[in-house]
Amino acid sequence: MQPILSAGVDEAGRGPLVGSVFAAAVILPADYHLPGLTDSKKLSEKKRDILAEQIKQQALAWAVASASVAEIHELNILHATMLAMKRAVAALSLTPSKVWIDGNRVPENLGIAAEAVVKGDSKIMEISAASVLAKTARDAEMYALDKRYPQYGFAQHKGYGTAKHLAALQQFGVLPEHRQDFAPVRALLAQGRLFE
Repeated sequence: MQPILSAGVDEAGRGPLVGSVFAAAVILPADYHLPGLTDSKKLSEKKRDILAEQIKQQALAWAVASASVAEIHELNILHATMLAMKRAVAALSLTPSKVWIDGNRVPENLGIAAEAVVKGDSKIMEISAASVLAKTARDAEMYALDKRYPQYGFAQHKGYGTAKHLAALQQFGVLPEHRQDFAPVRALLAQGRLFE
């Protein structure tokens, strides 16, 4: 008899003004226990990085996927997030029989039995693991962006609309990596405030 494989899925980066939205899918061994594993938002960055490596080494299967800024613009952030989740599930090396998804919505046409769990990242270990992988992948994109555009402070605010980020947008203009239909970015684009 085949074991029942459950995958947890979570996203990172729905709220920021810049960059891709990421999702991860993780299948863990039965009776898996990783001390300290919980919703990635409750963990320090250092702890997330340590846990991410342990999850990648110990998971039966894991995958990280994203939807680009262009796809966010074309589809809207909700549908782009669902697309990233579908990509993460499709990229798993094992096919789960059940998928647990953090939040209140399941991607359409997933092809696998799926259930949305509100606050699932603090209730279901597979979703907690997925939240850690999605967040660390999203942060890695922000660090790469920070190297290219240090004046925007992406390493600190991770692309969220903080006072520092909004001030940098005002001063330096909108980057190609910014999400054009997010209100603060859209307002500056209307003024022709592009990065030069």
